[in-house]
Amino acid sequence: DGLHIWEDHFYPEIIDPATGEILPDGEYGELVFTSLTKQALPLVRYRTRDLTRLLPGTARTMRRMEKITGRSDDMLIIRGVNVFPSQIEEQILKIAALAPHYVLELYRDGPLDALDVLVEPKPDWAGDSAALAGELQHHIKSFIGISSQVRIVPNGTVERSMGKAKRVIDRRSKN
Repeated sequence: DGLHIWEDHFYPEIIDPATGEILPDGEYGELVFTSLTKQALPLVRYRTRDLTRLLPGTARTMRRMEKITGRSDDMLIIRGVNVFPSQIEEQILKIAALAPHYVLELYRDGPLDALDVLVEPKPDWAGDSAALAGELQHHIKSFIGISSQVRIVPNGTVERSMGKAKRVIDRRSKN
C-alpha cells in the first residue's frame, strides 16, 4: 500500500517532468523532495527523476508514495504517449517463447514517430516468427497503447552488455 513519507522531515511533491508544474496527489509524475530538518546540506526541491505518485495517508497521518514505476530520463514520447522501456520489457516477458534480449529503435515515418522492437526468441524455440511478432505487437498495442513493428531476430543479434544494457536506439532527428 505504498511507503509512508516522514513529512516532519521531508516535504514531497510530484511534478510534471516536462514543465515542472506541481501535480495534485494521485497523479503520476516525478518525485521532488525538500528536506525540512537537515542543517548542514539542505535539499530544496531535489529532483529525484523517479516516477511515482503520492497517495493519501491511511490510519497514519503521513502521505504514502506508490512504488516507483520508472525514471523520467528513461521516458520516451512516441506519438504523444509516454512509454518506458520497462513497459515493453514487461510485455516481452509475458510471452514464454521470447528471451529478455531486445532493442527499441525509434525513427520518423513521415511526420510521425515509429517504433521497431527487435527481440530474440528463446534458444530452444522453433515456430512461426510472424505469429510470435504479431502476438507481441498485440500485447504492446493493448497494454501500452502504441503501434509498433516487431521483428524476431536470430539469437545473438542483440548486443549483450556487462553493465546497463543499451535498450533504445533513437534515430529521430533532434530538430
